[in-house]
Amino acid sequence: MPLPESETIELRRDPLLPPEPCPVVWRRSTRARRVSLRIDPVEGAVVITLPQRAARRHGLELLSEHAGWIMQRLGSLAPERPFEPGAVVPIGGTDHVIRHDPSRRGAAFLEDGALVVTGDQAFVARRVKDFLRAEALRRIGIAARPHAEALGVAPRAIRLKDTRTRWGSCAPDRTLAFSWRLVLAPEWVLDYVVAHEVAHLREMNHSDRFWALVETLTSHRHAATEWLRRHGAALQRVG
Repeated sequence: MPLPESETIELRRDPLLPPEPCPVVWRRSTRARRVSLRIDPVEGAVVITLPQRAARRHGLELLSEHAGWIMQRLGSLAPERPFEPGAVVPIGGTDHVIRHDPSRRGAAFLEDGALVVTGDQAFVARRVKDFLRAEALRRIGIAARPHAEALGVAPRAIRLKDTRTRWGSCAPDRTLAFSWRLVLAPEWVLDYVVAHEVAHLREMNHSDRFWALVETLTSHRHAATEWLRRHGAALQRVG
């Protein structure tokens, strides 16, 4: 029987409680030596990885064995925050209500603590994301400029991505890439990530010299990394 890509399975976190729906994503791996599971905080699902010859029932047994832990972890995930009228989206760490106003012009813009989106309601989600990406690029560019000048370096280009595990990167050709979701975080968190990647233009490593450069650019290193550790997964659930 072919392995489904995903499905919903009923699990009991406690024998005395009724079963609860659990979204499951199935994966096969030629490198896997045993059945394993992990929680995907972005998809809000359990990912079961099976070796090539392992049967689906082995994954089901692992799900049943860890049902209590799985349901507790899924229940503790940040809620999804879709881009729709009335929803709240953080920008620079401050919550903004998405307000749909089809009578206005300008696609999307900030006004009085709200993100106003114009046009047909069917395009609200796309226009919100387009606005956030443009705003992310603008804010990252502003943050990068003084850090680059302080170190006497210049990025070849600044690009945006939607990565799940990396907030920023510096390529060998001196191109800096950042997750557009940084625009959702407080400005001092965005500033630290930008300073970190700009410092890589001088030191393409994580040596003591590199961290010394970072310390000259920002005082938020430890606070920002802790903030991302605590809240980064929630940012991935926005939109």
